[in-house]
Amino acid sequence: MYKNFLMSELKKWTRDPMMKFMLLYPLIFAIIGRFVIPEIMSPENLSRSSDFIVVILTLMTPIIFGAIIAFSILDDRDDNILTSIRTTPLSIHKFLSFRLIVSVIMSFITCVFVMWFSDIGDLPFGAILSISILTALAAPMTGLLINALASNKIEGFAVMKGTAMIIIIPFVSLFFVDYKEFFFSFIPGFWPAKAISSLIRGENVLLLSYYQYYFIGLIYILILNILVYYLFLKRTKV
Repeated sequence: MYKNFLMSELKKWTRDPMMKFMLLYPLIFAIIGRFVIPEIMSPENLSRSSDFIVVILTLMTPIIFGAIIAFSILDDRDDNILTSIRTTPLSIHKFLSFRLIVSVIMSFITCVFVMWFSDIGDLPFGAILSISILTALAAPMTGLLINALASNKIEGFAVMKGTAMIIIIPFVSLFFVDYKEFFFSFIPGFWPAKAISSLIRGENVLLLSYYQYYFIGLIYILILNILVYYLFLKRTKV
């Protein structure tokens, strides 16, 4: 059953020109990180800015897959598939969880690839894996939030652009290494951004350690996923 769901989902992604193009974004980010940025920046500037670059390249990935899943669910809503599922043995929770899990897996794989292939910041591979897990959990939240705020693809595209803009806030937070940084902590991307920065800059530079940023961020994103899931169910009445 899940194999059929997966094949159907992949066909939907490749059938839609916009979604097909969005699938190329992580590859583009990786190429930019590996070849373009080192060409346009001096080694000194690249070293000083490496955490900023890794954060931008990495945090965009879950937003992309969140948006892809969001548009997939919006298609289902347009076709009244979510309503039809209520009359079948398959629960809406299982139907949605499959798509959300796919978004996490795809986001995780591409986050690992982007950070590894870009080869910026000299991050250990174990750290790349752990950060990718934390970052990937933003994908289902993004997809559900877009659906909670939009009722069709046009509205969804507008919400997606607004969602992508919040990537600026974690980026800006990297300029602060004192208590002012916590003004930005309500944005989920703040925590993986600071975790990345703590690894690259080293311990005792930022207020918290890598593990503190990581586990606070992990708890926070899990709570947000649960809250946004129930907001989606309430707003869409499924």
